[in-house]
Amino acid sequence: MIFSIDKTDGKARACTIKTAHSTIQTPVFMPVGTVGAVKSLDATDLNNLLQPEIILGNTYHLYLRPGDELVKKMGGLHNWTKFSKSFLTDSGGFQAFSLSDNVKIEEDGIIFKSHIDGSKHKFTPQKVLDIQYNLNSDIMMILDDLVALPATKERLLNSIKRTTQWAKDSIEYHRSNQDRGIGLTNSIFAIIQGGVDREFRKISATELCKLDFDGFAIGGLSVGESNEQMYDTVDWTTQFMPADKPRYLMGVGTPEDLVENIYRGVDMFDCVMPTRNARNGTLFTSYGKINIKAAKFKEDSTPIDPECSCLTCQNYSKSYINHLFRAKELTYYRLATIHNLHYYLTLMKQAREAILENRFEEFRKEFYAKRA
Repeated sequence: MIFSIDKTDGKARACTIKTAHSTIQTPVFMPVGTVGAVKSLDATDLNNLLQPEIILGNTYHLYLRPGDELVKKMGGLHNWTKFSKSFLTDSGGFQAFSLSDNVKIEEDGIIFKSHIDGSKHKFTPQKVLDIQYNLNSDIMMILDDLVALPATKERLLNSIKRTTQWAKDSIEYHRSNQDRGIGLTNSIFAIIQGGVDREFRKISATELCKLDFDGFAIGGLSVGESNEQMYDTVDWTTQFMPADKPRYLMGVGTPEDLVENIYRGVDMFDCVMPTRNARNGTLFTSYGKINIKAAKFKEDSTPIDPECSCLTCQNYSKSYINHLFRAKELTYYRLATIHNLHYYLTLMKQAREAILENRFEEFRKEFYAKRA
């Protein structure tokens, strides 16, 4: 990975990340393709219409189904899915934590039950990297100990201690593999934990950022805390993160969350919100979100967003999209997903342009003024 900072405007950063498969300009939003597909879209939609430079896959889900060995046999994620740009794969720690009723956290890893068939599995720092080598993701996230909020100080302390130890195990394993010619094009990111406790975030960030990772993520947010707590925690944490490496805020969030955290120095984001909300009828626009199933849209001949250049807005009316949703027509899911992801990706391009032109604060004010 090659990382460079193109421009800063306050704490906001416009950067470039070069991987083996693409050149990623930040701020960047990564569409979520959990099991090797962004829901309701295929690689043609991604490559030709939306053109993201990076999407996210998930280690936990791909390990359970179809299996990382099969993905490797099929030529890795890029060849198998036909999405030719970069993949970031989450370590699966969050899913092992959230999808199973019976998770046991041990000092060397996480034991969990499959949500598919109840079979038992164990993720260790080394195991999740082996899975991601097979997937051949461009950016691999390491195993961390995620804590739901609110949490006790004792639980948070144990989490950051365990996360730091697993990070040390991960980087040692990865660098030794690279010395043997394995994983040479796979970059590796650590995940800072600590809840919304400033002292714990400082400890976690300081200890992890001493290690030789290619980038660093802020994890354990958007799991029960308020927006203000999230923003304060990000603002506090970024000061302990190296300026010369990517900063990734995991699992966040709304358009407002993206703008606010770019303002606080974050480069990379992912979230299921644009795709999940599309399927449920909520569409994002320059003027806020709308619920397309509302009766008022039955005879509305205007596009979802008059400022949007996506395939959906350039060809179809709110009336037609409203009809497709109400009729449970499968076409709806594709058109709505294309629109929501186009909105998110365009928002990131606009934010980058504003940073490059030294007017991010003006951009931020305009973003909220439209919503008013």
